[in-house]
Amino acid sequence: MSMNNHSNKDIIEPRLHLVAWEITRRCNLFCAHCRSSSENEPYENELTTEECYRLIDQIAEVAKPILILTGGEPLVRPDVLQIARYGVSKGLRVVMGTNGTLITRKLATELKKVPVSRLAVSIDFPIPERQDEFRGKAGAYQEALDGIANARSAGIEVQINSTVTKLNVHYLADLLDLSIEIGAVAFHPFMLVPTGRGKGLEDQELSPQQYEETLNWIYDKQMELGDRMFFKPTDAPHYMRIVKQRESEAPRNQTSNSESTYQPMQTITRGCLAGTSYCFISHRGGVQGCGYLDIEAGNVREQSFGEIWVNAPLFRDLRDLSKLKGKCGVCVYKRVCGGCRARAYAATGDYLEAEPYCVYEPPLWTKANKARQKGD
Repeated sequence: MSMNNHSNKDIIEPRLHLVAWEITRRCNLFCAHCRSSSENEPYENELTTEECYRLIDQIAEVAKPILILTGGEPLVRPDVLQIARYGVSKGLRVVMGTNGTLITRKLATELKKVPVSRLAVSIDFPIPERQDEFRGKAGAYQEALDGIANARSAGIEVQINSTVTKLNVHYLADLLDLSIEIGAVAFHPFMLVPTGRGKGLEDQELSPQQYEETLNWIYDKQMELGDRMFFKPTDAPHYMRIVKQRESEAPRNQTSNSESTYQPMQTITRGCLAGTSYCFISHRGGVQGCGYLDIEAGNVREQSFGEIWVNAPLFRDLRDLSKLKGKCGVCVYKRVCGGCRARAYAATGDYLEAEPYCVYEPPLWTKANKARQKGD
């Protein structure tokens, strides 16, 4: 039975591939861009170990997604290895988002035993003083690099996450070089969504034009490096539109060398994944479309995860492309892009509004605007 009367081409069928779970909000650092405004103090009402196990059971009943244990800093939670082990025992691939500073050799060995298949370590500046300042702790840069080295020697894959702002956009090439140098398998530039403590960086957010240039640079680098490094721009759904545009412009003979046969489209399924293949769970069990879209679809203490994932009105909205407003609603790329719903919500208070950081003007939108101007 269809969810509503709209044609099925407007409905994205949900397939749960990724769950990011903030298993604690506590953190040993105090980063300038922090979505959750985390501090180094206990947070009340965090899910207990038993509640965590129950939640993993419920996730595994829906699908077998990649489970990203994140925070805060997940490694400050005393039972983090037990939770990770339980996730693996239920057939989930468990990875972890961390600032890297707590990964000793001993802990890296423990993480490998679980096994945690990948660590995503956040580095925003390739310069120690700048990274330390941004992360709110002297020595944080070196501690993160040591943590990465310990993880790599224990045989754990590492990816580098960088939050991109005006403060560090000119260091992107250096961050990429650093990622290659330390043996990372992936580089994920996160385009700042100013929520939580990140709100204080709002004036450092790239302009829509700079976003466009940065995403085109990422595309060029991906083509140049091919399989040697996988890029995944995050909180930048319009990268998918750029990929489509660039692929259609590419000359037919471009595939003559092996590197340019690399297709970013094959490894990234869609721009905005919120509520379609991805969701976020907070330290108190709130389920959201993503960590930046600060609206709860439900809470696992009140409903099962499966009920929320399948039936929450928020998720049904996010899966129904006919509900998108403004230029996103008439855009030919809405199925592959969808616009950043968190940025739309932060800018307008309506998560179905047009993505405010996209420069693309859909032909239908331009036409409608011209018609409106004529009528004025």
